[in-house]
Amino acid sequence: MKLGELVKNLDIISSNADMETEISGVSYDSRQTRAGELFVAVKGFESDGHRFIPKAMENGAAAVLCQDIPGDGTPYIQVADCRYGLAIASREFFGNPASEMKIIGFTGTSGKTSSTYIMKHMLETKFNAKVGLIGTNGNMIGDELLHSERTTPESYELQKLFRRMADAGCTHVVMEVSSHSLTLERVAGIEFDVAVYTNLSQDHLDLHGTMDEYAAAKRKIFSQCRAGCVNIDDERAAFMKVGAKCPIMTYGVDRNDADLTAKDVRLSASGVRFAAVKDGELALTKLAIPGMFSVYNALGVMAAGLSLGMSLADCADAMASAGGVKGRMEPVPTDGDYSIIIDYSHKPDALEKVLRTLRPVTRGRLIALFGCGGDRDRGKRPIMGEIAADNADLVVVTSDNPRTEEPMAIINEITAGLKNRRTPCKVICDRTEAIGWAIDNARPGDVILLAGKGHEDYQIIGHEKHHMDEREIVAQFLEKRKTGK
Repeated sequence: MKLGELVKNLDIISSNADMETEISGVSYDSRQTRAGELFVAVKGFESDGHRFIPKAMENGAAAVLCQDIPGDGTPYIQVADCRYGLAIASREFFGNPASEMKIIGFTGTSGKTSSTYIMKHMLETKFNAKVGLIGTNGNMIGDELLHSERTTPESYELQKLFRRMADAGCTHVVMEVSSHSLTLERVAGIEFDVAVYTNLSQDHLDLHGTMDEYAAAKRKIFSQCRAGCVNIDDERAAFMKVGAKCPIMTYGVDRNDADLTAKDVRLSASGVRFAAVKDGELALTKLAIPGMFSVYNALGVMAAGLSLGMSLADCADAMASAGGVKGRMEPVPTDGDYSIIIDYSHKPDALEKVLRTLRPVTRGRLIALFGCGGDRDRGKRPIMGEIAADNADLVVVTSDNPRTEEPMAIINEITAGLKNRRTPCKVICDRTEAIGWAIDNARPGDVILLAGKGHEDYQIIGHEKHHMDEREIVAQFLEKRKTGK
């Protein structure tokens, strides 16, 4: 592909490069740059890609996309934002594969992962579609599971994945769209067929600074989609609709002013039931995932289905056969009259929701075992301590991906939120040991919530990942207790 074709949709400030130059690829890591590629000098949080232009040229880069002009005669194209430039150049290099499929995006603090899996099931069931999925639990092409590092990949990897999905015959892609991806332009240049906003609560303030900026990042998605769906019960719903460049369908519970609403909601340990109502039409709906949040997830997915032309009856029918998601309210086998639930709830509102969901089905004590990730929003740590104390009968505070922070320092910030609370608290820094302690001290009827790790099968200590799967830990502990070895 010629350089001019690659950058034709960018606002070029200045350039000395020959636009007829043949470009063999796009890269943003000078260590991976190969001969003939366009190197994009991205300004990151920890390093500036402009520093590595000489290395990229040494490796054979044909030209550089940059914000600051190199002073040594290097062939360059100057743009205002290299993150945006990387996204657009990557899209052009792979032939805009997203335009060959229907793209459905879910954004919000909670509910994205479960919603994407339910949406994938709906599309496969009702449209007989081959569906790609991109998100926290991993990426999928149909039934093939692919490894992922981020909720939403960097723009180059995302466009490469879109191309792979399109070439594999995918007609639809369902993806989680994180606030990071919107802020850092990873999804720039993509036109979503449908975008769904689930909710907003405190998270990622290490990047956004304030809740207003966090909300503004989420709202960006409605400037690049054909149809939008917004949870009207969320306090930021009105804000999300301001400036939207597409029609917005609202959904909510028991709301006469919502376009799609859930009436007569019934909650149980086995799932949820409600009557979905749209324009006077009613469809009885059930989803085998317990909790009020499942009602909202179901409504968001149904709103997306309606936006794609599906009938309300078909949407409801698809809900009935949808299953659970790994690491989301996932039960784990035990050896007695107590229960263990694994859930990814690592944010304040998510922890509160899952504890409130489990409370009505807990005959004994509700035990909350959790920690907070290192090098992430510190402000939520005492808040999560308060939530655990207010909603559980026993709190076990432990580690959860401490990264480069001292684990006990994180724990001390969590336990600050438990001060002046009567709820008993046990601090065990080692997560494996903490799980064993919780099981050893379980009584009949107790429910132990292992919160924070969910689908993850690792623990990040320093900069390294160490294998740690809570399902394996529980099974190994029970086997050891059984055999005495």
